[in-house]
Amino acid sequence: MSEPIDPRVGVVVIVYNDADRLADAVRSALAQGEVVGEVVVVDDASTDDTPAVCARLAAEDPRVRIVRRADNSGGCGTPRNDGMSAARAARIVFLDSDDVLPPGAVDALAAAADRHDAHVVAGLCVRRELPRTRDVPWQPHLFTAEVGYANVAERPETVWDTLSVNKLYDRAFLLGHDIRFPDGAGHYEDFVFTARVYAAGPRFAVIPEHVYTWHVRREAGDPSISLRRDRIGNWLDRLDAHRQVVDILTEADEPALRAAAQTKFVEHDLRLYLRDLHKRPAEYRDPWWDAARRHLAGLDPDAVRAAFPAARWAAAVLAARPEPTDLARLSELAAEPPRLTGPYTTREGVAVWDDTAPEVVLTGLADLAPAELPVVVEADVIGPRGNVLDLTVHNLHGRLTEVEPSRIDVELRDRHGDEVRVLGVREGRLRAVPGADAWTGRVTVEALHVAGLEPFAVWDVWVRVHHAAGAPIVTKARAGRGLGRRMRPDLRNGLAFVQFHATASRSLAIRYAGGGAGIREVLGARLRRRRG
Repeated sequence: MSEPIDPRVGVVVIVYNDADRLADAVRSALAQGEVVGEVVVVDDASTDDTPAVCARLAAEDPRVRIVRRADNSGGCGTPRNDGMSAARAARIVFLDSDDVLPPGAVDALAAAADRHDAHVVAGLCVRRELPRTRDVPWQPHLFTAEVGYANVAERPETVWDTLSVNKLYDRAFLLGHDIRFPDGAGHYEDFVFTARVYAAGPRFAVIPEHVYTWHVRREAGDPSISLRRDRIGNWLDRLDAHRQVVDILTEADEPALRAAAQTKFVEHDLRLYLRDLHKRPAEYRDPWWDAARRHLAGLDPDAVRAAFPAARWAAAVLAARPEPTDLARLSELAAEPPRLTGPYTTREGVAVWDDTAPEVVLTGLADLAPAELPVVVEADVIGPRGNVLDLTVHNLHGRLTEVEPSRIDVELRDRHGDEVRVLGVREGRLRAVPGADAWTGRVTVEALHVAGLEPFAVWDVWVRVHHAAGAPIVTKARAGRGLGRRMRPDLRNGLAFVQFHATASRSLAIRYAGGGAGIREVLGARLRRRRG
């Protein structure tokens, strides 16, 4: 006799050797209240204290049930499949042992499922970077309002949402369509699972509420799959998962979703890896480049052309060059927001990437509005005290001549918070540089400008270039000359380190470390890097 179906929601928690964090995950699920009828913990043959933690959690609350695998699966897909099979609830959500569900998440998802009679409901996931807390919404453009759809194909951009954990599922829908995660040690199993869900044509709803907190630990000894981009196997796994996604959507006869998935690859996946490619060794770069070119060659040309210009140009460079080239320049083109550095080459009046054959035409550049241009604003650190930013706005293929840049604002944006500080540029105006096809302005950065409430802060340097043709150009300043660390007097902390440095994609950032605590953190970080 089959088990009765619980009309409430089941939370499937997967765990492997995570005894220290499992309890927080499970208790966040139990704290959702009566809407959660069961929490199924699938232990993927842990060898640490995880089994003992599971036993304690099951003793604390009868809603907790433990499924222990005899052998480790090597991935996340198999234990999630086991949890899906073991669950008795009508609806399920997935949770990883090192993450948590925010209060009210399951209630919000279940209520939306009722309102829209939806098989699947998705909500906002927030990436919480630890140990220094920084919350970054994941794909926030997809979760601005509550909307119901008869089919995912009504909103093709949904394919950007490749997570399985920010959703509530009708379990009968999953089982009835034989929708499972890939078994075994394969990575990016979420990509394949969500493609199978979307291809099955569920009634679908999205809500703007925060429903999942994804903990990102960049300093972890064994980083999560999404942070292992320095390993070539990670890239090859991602390409394989994307090929499966396209095949699934092709077989389901969903051309709009198929095209959107391929465009998303060009706009997101490709650029994500290009940002760091110039830092990789040749034994990584060469196979990465070759695999990327082969994958791009298999995409629909129309889907590639549908990508926004910077992504389209990067893909075109890859397709045209058989060996890795211009990696630093591509890194900046793949930055967010993108920057197109020189040389600004033309052939017969048409903007091209460089003077190498075959030419790569920068299609669509002439049609972009000024605010859409990937403009470069260079910031050199100058002056006797090394705290003046000499800003140069470069004339991208002559496009700025016609709009007459007149003024620039500098914004310091707190990387770990929401604070924005606006600094005044001297004289408030940009000056044209005769014969240089550029405009310049200057701003002074004092220690008080970058001091925060905490002894340590990181500020990204953004600029707004005002001109005569509408919305300003908003971009990150590009780190130029004169970078380094300076000791500064600080009225609040007595003494401070102020460091101007370049990010991986050459954007300018400012680190502040004030007082003894901040300086100790800086020195400790340097020591950890040397030991690593």
